[in-house]
Amino acid sequence: MKIPAIWSWQKFSNALFKPKPEGLEAKIQTIKQSLPVPIFWLLGKAQSGKTSIIRALTGNNAAEIGNGFQACTQSSRFYDFPSASHPLIRFLDTRGLGEKAYEPSEDLAWCAEQAHVLIVVMRVLDMAQFDVVKAVKTIHAEHKDWPIIVVQSALHEAYLQPDAQHIQPYPYQITPFPESVPHDLARALWHQRAWFDGLPVHFVALDFTLPEDGFQPVYYGLDEFWDTLERCLPNTLLSLLRNSAHYDALLDFHARQAQPHILSFSLVNIGLGAIPIAGLPLVLSVQAKAFHSIASIYGLSLTKRLYSEFATLLGSGVVLGLLGRELVKFVPGYGWSIAGVYSGAMTYALCRAFCVYLQSVKRGALPEQAAIKQAYQHAMQEAYQVLKQRQTP
Repeated sequence: MKIPAIWSWQKFSNALFKPKPEGLEAKIQTIKQSLPVPIFWLLGKAQSGKTSIIRALTGNNAAEIGNGFQACTQSSRFYDFPSASHPLIRFLDTRGLGEKAYEPSEDLAWCAEQAHVLIVVMRVLDMAQFDVVKAVKTIHAEHKDWPIIVVQSALHEAYLQPDAQHIQPYPYQITPFPESVPHDLARALWHQRAWFDGLPVHFVALDFTLPEDGFQPVYYGLDEFWDTLERCLPNTLLSLLRNSAHYDALLDFHARQAQPHILSFSLVNIGLGAIPIAGLPLVLSVQAKAFHSIASIYGLSLTKRLYSEFATLLGSGVVLGLLGRELVKFVPGYGWSIAGVYSGAMTYALCRAFCVYLQSVKRGALPEQAAIKQAYQHAMQEAYQVLKQRQTP
């Protein structure tokens, strides 16, 4: 099979160092508009832990979350992640149910037209949840195809011993609970779950605390929560977001500024990468635009020397991966969709590794090859898992 001319090194170099933005912005916007933003509707009483869930999923602290909320009705708010200009996930937070002088029916009806997943949050020892359960049953009657996740929070409030810690390994997805789960806690969990008999509900028990509270880990049950989200809302982007929320190399100031752009360009390339044959030039153009944007955030220009040094440190495996991405398109049926996922994941991994490289350049230090390769491989890890799941025998 003849390799198409679009793989010429001259065109690759032109895409990086002589970018032609004409028409690219329009293509990016078209792809963005064709990929809907999943909306997670958080429903529960006041102080049930809804904001803590947003903080854990996004990696943003409480102040950033508070500043990022935007009112969408009189009693409901949207929080866009990673930013309002580059929303990849949107959280819909409603006023606490059961509050005095609050009639939620109008808000619930409006929110039900917006969301894709319903996340119900209730403290494990709070048995006064009549309004919450009633609302869930009403919503389910009108949206039977919606995934419903019931989060049982604040587990530590049911620990009897003053020095008790979270149970390891995590036991709450096992039926029945193992003996390591205290009897009173197990009884409270099962009592709340019985309220939802007959509904297609996924249950997750978790405890998100502050470091000074003394419980480790502070985001207990977060991995199990992510697993549940990915089962309920299959979306390859969730894996990228899940990985990014806890990656220490992205905690410097410049990388945090670059993160919305990285996620946005990666999402675009999931769509562009699935285009047969012609997709590669577009993917390279988007990656080039991403590299230029990231470099400018670090106060640098993308020169041939800078990129050559980065490419040398990263190794030849990335180039082979681009070629492999094109070859997989020739596999009937699922090849195009896999190529799209791979293009998006590779774009994300390249940009993250580029941030690690630029961070070293800004410090005036010689970049460490091991750190850059680790950043790239870490970002691609979950994408490989997605690809394996998408393959057919």
